[in-house]
Amino acid sequence: MSFFRRAVWALVLIGLGWVVGAAERPEPEFMIAIEAPVGETRLECLSGCKLVGARDLPNPRADQMKVYSYGCSGPDVQHCRAQVAGWLTK
Repeated sequence: MSFFRRAVWALVLIGLGWVVGAAERPEPEFMIAIEAPVGETRLECLSGCKLVGARDLPNPRADQMKVYSYGCSGPDVQHCRAQVAGWLTK
């Protein structure tokens, strides 16, 4: 294999590694566990943080947001539980 082909393959592999690495989300800096009454619950970062629902952590395309809402309902439901992952921002 010529030097040129090796150089091209090296660049392709480096680029592929960079794309895969950029697609992964860094580990959350904090996790919050919430227990709330039945209905809609809203969490908001007023300053210096972003949130993602813990159930969305495996999805690298889930956006970090300032406001996270969740809810539950049903005849036998007395309270709702959720976990939210967070990142500090500057």
